[in-house]
Formats: sequence, structure tokens, C-alpha cells
Amino acid sequence: MNFSTAYLLYPPNRALERSIADSLGMLNAELAATAAPDTQVAMADNFRFTRGNYEQHRYSARIFEPLREVLEAALNGDAATISRECEPLVWAAKQNDLGNILAALGQQRRDAASLERALQCFAKALEVFTRESAPQQWAATQYNLATANQALGRLSETTAPLKVAVDAYTEVMQVWSKEQSPQDWMLTMHQLGATLYTFGRQLKGNRQFQKSVVAWKNALTALNADDYALELTATHNNRGVTLHHLGESEGNAARLKEAINSYELALTVSMEQQLPIHVAVLCRVNKATVQNSLAQLTNDPALAEEVADEFEVIMECFPHALQPLCRKHCEEQMKMARARHEAQGSAVG
Repeated sequence: MNFSTAYLLYPPNRALERSIADSLGMLNAELAATAAPDTQVAMADNFRFTRGNYEQHRYSARIFEPLREVLEAALNGDAATISRECEPLVWAAKQNDLGNILAALGQQRRDAASLERALQCFAKALEVFTRESAPQQWAATQYNLATANQALGRLSETTAPLKVAVDAYTEVMQVWSKEQSPQDWMLTMHQLGATLYTFGRQLKGNRQFQKSVVAWKNALTALNADDYALELTATHNNRGVTLHHLGESEGNAARLKEAINSYELALTVSMEQQLPIHVAVLCRVNKATVQNSLAQLTNDPALAEEVADEFEVIMECFPHALQPLCRKHCEEQMKMARARHEAQGSAVG
């Protein structure tokens, strides 16, 4: 099954942001200063919120390597300054921080080895943070372990890390309940949806897609536009992506129509909350793409014409909000829709 191209959105990784903030004090002043994001960039970052699990924008990505070096030096070797024997809780917390930094580097460099090293750090932290003695720290570490496995599964295109991630996120929600930890529960449910979606893509399995749709829907129950505008937009959008591919897999027009509704909700939130324009454009591209799938499935020449016009408008009105590959996708979709409209229109005539 060849699925249509659709774009997921990834909210900032709050655990990564905390790891950076908690570790900056270990650097000298000159290095710590490089953590400041570059606010002088003239061009908008049209890849923002699309790169993967380790999105964060509070700090410059240039800080990852210095933090990795200082954390590894503090935790490993003869000159280590933080030991498990003397400061077990601090040691475990810093293993968590190092794991998040390594995972961010792994995503940035598409380096599976860095993600594997991150998993080793989280495993070490879990030797100290047990569910019985430190349930909150245990849950946070399990969440980090799951997110790194999700990233590894997506990068390596293998299912074993995704299975570990699903199990870990499920365990986490036994500690982070919706009632007592609504934000943590929501973020975990969102990541579970992303993992199950990736699982479904790799297995070509409708069951995993169906589970993903449920996870996204559950996450929506803890979201509102005022406090979580990006998370809400991303969850509606990503649920739309999952429904889109589930509909294609099943040949189910109702699923595709439900995906359209999800994309429309994402687009509405992104516009009302004034998120970066490329976010709204991606939602709009996704919506037009699933409408193209629906036009093909239902042999609807009028819808095909509407879709072709929509892609033309997107490319004409938002050229600076499109990534290069996204623009190419739009061009291809427009041509397909035009050809479908002409072919189906001729057949009807």
C-alpha cells in the first residue's frame, strides 16, 4: 500500500527543554551564551514543528554538543564529578538529561547510534528511579525512553523499538493520570498516537492506525486552544493524517471525510491562535491531499477540479511558506487532480 504524502506536526519536546535548562549551569559563561536562539534570522523556518520528536525552540541546537561533552565528562571516567554511589538521585537525573541531549543529536544527525546511547542512559536512570521509590521520576524517565525508541523506530524503519515505546507510554499513564497530571497525560497520549501511527505505516496495519486515532482523540479531551494552541493543532492534524491513511488502506470514503474534518479543525485553531503561517499552510496542503484521495476513490470530477484549484491557490499565495519538497508535492497533486477532472469529465460527457 502506497500512502499519500501527509505532514505530521510535532510540538516542542518539553523534556528536552528541561534537560537543557537544568544542564546549562555546567557550562562556562561563553559556552552557555551559545544556547540563545538566533533571533536575527530573516527567513522564516518552514521546517519548524515538522522535524520529529525532539523539536525545541527555546535554545539554539548549537548547545547540544557542548552539553553532551560536559555531561559525559561529569558522569563517566576517572574524572567524573557525579557518582551513583555518592549522589544516586542527581546521577540518575543527569543520565536523563544526557539521554535527551543524545536523542536530540540522533534526530538532528539521523544517527541511530546516538539514539541507542540515549536509551542506555535512560536504562541507567531507571536503575535508580523505580516506580515504587520515585514514581514521578520513573514516569518521566519511561516517557523519555519511549520517545527515544519512537524516534529510533522511525529512523531505522523497524518495529521493535516502536513496540517498546507503546508499552512504555502505556505504563507511564498508570502514574500520570488525566485527573492528577493532565498535561503529562495529554503529552503521553499524543506521543502514543504518533508511535502507533508510525507502527501502522510500517506494518501496513489498520489495527495500529485505529489505535492511533483513538489515542489522538483521547489527547484532544485534555487540550484547549488558549493553553495548548500548537498541541491542539498538531493533534487535530495528526489525527487527520492517520484517518487519511486508514481510509486509503480500507478504501473507505467515510474515513477520508473524517480526515477532512480533522484538518479543518487544525487549520481553524492555527489561524485563530496566529501560529506560524507555514503550520496553517501544511494543514491546508494535507486537507487538499486527502480531498484528492477522496476524489479518486469516489470518481468525483467536480471535487478533483476543486482540489486542483486549491493547490494552485496554495502555491500562488504562500510560496514562502512551502518547503521545497512540499511545493513539489503540491505541483504533483495539482497535475493529478487536473488530469482526473479531465478524464472523469470526459467519461461523464
